Amino acid sequence: MPKNSKVVKRELDDEVIESVKDLLSNEDSADDAFKKSELIVDVQEEKEIDNEEGSEVEDERPAWNSKLQYILAQVGFSVGLGNVWRFPYLCQKNGGGAYLLPYLILLLVIGIPLFFLELSVGQRIRRGSIGVWNYISPKLGGIGFASCVVCFFVALYYNVIIGWSLFYFSQSFQQPLPWDQCPLVKNASNTFVEPECEKSSATTYYWYREALNISSSISESGGLNWKMTICLLAAWVMVCLAMIKGIQSSGKIMYFSSLFPYVVLICFLIRALLLNGSIDGIRHMFTPKLEIMLEPKVWREAATQVFFALGLGFGGVIAFSSYNKRDNNCHFDAVLVSFINFFTSVLATLVVFAVLGFKANIINENCIAQNSEMIIKLLKMGNISQDIIPHHINFSLVTAEDYHLVYDIIQKVKEEEFPALHLNSCYIEDELNKAVQGTGLAFIAFTEAMTHFPASPFWSVMFFLMLVNLGLGSMFGTIEGIITPVVDTFKVKKEILTVICCLLAFCIGLIFVQRSGNYFVTMFDDYSATLPLLIVVSLENIAVSYVYGIDKFMDDLKDMLGFVPNKYYYYMWKYLSPLVLLSLLIASIVNMGLSPPGYNAWIEEKASEEFLSYPTWGMVVCILLMVLAIFPVPVVFIIRCCNLIDDSSGNLASVTYKKGRVLKEPVNFEGDDTSLIHGKIPSEMSSPNFGKNIYRKQSGSPTLDTAPNGRYGIGYLMADMPDMPESDL
Repeated sequence: MPKNSKVVKRELDDEVIESVKDLLSNEDSADDAFKKSELIVDVQEEKEIDNEEGSEVEDERPAWNSKLQYILAQVGFSVGLGNVWRFPYLCQKNGGGAYLLPYLILLLVIGIPLFFLELSVGQRIRRGSIGVWNYISPKLGGIGFASCVVCFFVALYYNVIIGWSLFYFSQSFQQPLPWDQCPLVKNASNTFVEPECEKSSATTYYWYREALNISSSISESGGLNWKMTICLLAAWVMVCLAMIKGIQSSGKIMYFSSLFPYVVLICFLIRALLLNGSIDGIRHMFTPKLEIMLEPKVWREAATQVFFALGLGFGGVIAFSSYNKRDNNCHFDAVLVSFINFFTSVLATLVVFAVLGFKANIINENCIAQNSEMIIKLLKMGNISQDIIPHHINFSLVTAEDYHLVYDIIQKVKEEEFPALHLNSCYIEDELNKAVQGTGLAFIAFTEAMTHFPASPFWSVMFFLMLVNLGLGSMFGTIEGIITPVVDTFKVKKEILTVICCLLAFCIGLIFVQRSGNYFVTMFDDYSATLPLLIVVSLENIAVSYVYGIDKFMDDLKDMLGFVPNKYYYYMWKYLSPLVLLSLLIASIVNMGLSPPGYNAWIEEKASEEFLSYPTWGMVVCILLMVLAIFPVPVVFIIRCCNLIDDSSGNLASVTYKKGRVLKEPVNFEGDDTSLIHGKIPSEMSSPNFGKNIYRKQSGSPTLDTAPNGRYGIGYLMADMPDMPESDL
């Protein structure tokens, strides 16, 4: 190479070096500090750093003490009063043992997949329902608010039922039980049985008159029932004390409130199986009626029961799972809790029908004894010839088989005159076919059966203590569905919010402890939750599958669980579950439209129930309950679409760099004030994938540039303030 060429090359090299120096000298102090800092991308190294320094954000959020405590909390929330007094009724009404087949099919189609979906989003995003659905889709952020409203409505009347159970529990420490016999009324001349009780039964009279002191219609307030007011106050005090520290306090109570009902149910089952007639009740229960199973109504009611049994849409499932570690196997939890719920329902059904079989046997024996006396009188009067009665029959010790033989003979011989004899067939199946559910089962039928138990006060105490615990377990999840999202969103003190929520709910709940309060419980139960929750869960499914994207969601599950869930869930979430939910929603609307809105009122003069329609103001309240529950969904959608919320930051997560660590700042997603990302390291963030190139803010740039979006569509922002202190979420 010529000498001049070497000289020229050296000069060019010097110019390049000078240019680089100029460029470096022009960098601002922030960029210089950024150069000296280090962004650690390796997942394992980040985890080691965070383990050493600790994650203030993660430490801020409470966590379950153990996996067992979490499972018991989910079981306690999903297993409630409906498993004891709703499932057995549906099983009896819809084909006995054959009903279990559609129930299991629908549990697999909508129950487990949707339960798994709620567990997953709660655990992944680590927020309550408001934060979760704001994060998935800000325009559908109203889903979380709607869940909170429904939770509040349900909590209002659900705790009243716990109050009723507390009242019966307090009255069970007596021998004999106060509902064992009809009360006697004395006047100046004689003593007689209370007419209202004589026309009905001792347990029915005690429920309507002594416990509720019920009025004749919803329009007759009748003032407060002070006994039930005190019981309602006690129920809310129990809930408040248990929830005041969140899962730190309620989690410990779960060991008793979730496990005690199983101890009672097993004890009841063993005791009931030793009683006469219990096997008849169980046989009647599980005798399949296949022709009924094919009716559409059976499938609709089975789907509704699956839906509500697991507590879908309330937000309690999401709230509880948000306190889990991100790598928890929530798929296992979903399957486990769902089948525990199912087998609890079957166990409760066995207990209920074993006890009702015993009760039916006693009633049947009394029926046979009374009708045998009538036959003896008819024989003496000559209305029935002695010749038609088989010689081996002794009416003083007649068995059920012998009585039915005589009954059939008399019916054939006295074909035309038979109705005038007023004889009853006295079949135990007739008594078992009298379907009872809800309060009628717990506070009338079951209490009547327990009066015939040996040591009946003990069994009454156990039964109503079980109802209290079942109710409290569900209440904890319901209140958590309100408290957790509000605390996450508005950063209020959990203790103060819990006290205010319980106090407000008690004050509003006074309408349920009027003399007409039972009718309001029926109204809220029928209209405040059913349709709104179906809409909420349908929107949840749509938000994840179609708005956020089912493929991205499956990738997130793989990242979180360490394995890809079965493709079964992909097809359920994307295709089958939305169709089933839509069909169930339409069927519920049609059923509600065809059923006249009303309630069963207790008429004191007749000592029986009578169906009454709601007055005009009652209809308005029913409509308002449904509208208010779902109202947040369109409101938030309109606000987001019209940009009525200030989106000044416009981003979900911002990051600053200091001393080789990634520091989170308060986050914002399209105007959402909720902080949605916890954790300090990218591997634990909701958007763990950094691009190969790091985008940095240029000096003087008016806006921040974003790095490539992660799985949840989040752009990580690089701020130019190297010494900014670490912020808390």
